[in-house]
Amino acid sequence: MTSAAPEPGDSETSAGPEHRVPESRTGVAGWFQDRSELVVSVLLAGAGAVVIVDAMRMSTSFTQRGPVGPKAMPLVVGALLVLVAVALAFDVLRGGRGEAEGGEDVDLSTPPEWRTVALLIGVFVANIVLIDIVGFPIAGTLLFWGAAFALGSRHLVRDPLIAVALALVTYVVFGELLGVTLPGGPLEGIL
Repeated sequence: MTSAAPEPGDSETSAGPEHRVPESRTGVAGWFQDRSELVVSVLLAGAGAVVIVDAMRMSTSFTQRGPVGPKAMPLVVGALLVLVAVALAFDVLRGGRGEAEGGEDVDLSTPPEWRTVALLIGVFVANIVLIDIVGFPIAGTLLFWGAAFALGSRHLVRDPLIAVALALVTYVVFGELLGVTLPGGPLEGIL
């Protein structure tokens, strides 16, 4: 009695799904599917080219530039982007493949927590609506407290105190150190 060879998708193969070697696809479309990481390489090269072209078009006068000039850093970044793109393309064309994301400690079989997402969206929308009405210190307090609540913290005394402190520190840092005026609302004269 002869047994037939198992088909490529047959579950009775000795190598489990985690040990299966990906099969090479045929044709032009298959070649591009096997080397889909080349898209990342093209995007990196494009970003590098844009940075280099923009840096070269920068107008600088002799008085604005120091010993290096403002074009130096963008040119270095653009060149590094192009270099990484070429190295990635070379690796992919030689058969290198990125590992599939395992999800680390995230259980991919559990559904997303839409309640948390909806609460966070609600907190951000409330902040946008209230910031001009009640000012940043109060809207920021509600933002920080609401985000902590949405993410699962249920300390009814500690959370509001930390939210007030974060909002006030943020308000002062932006106003005094960075020179960015945030709306103060009814607390404008007090702070």
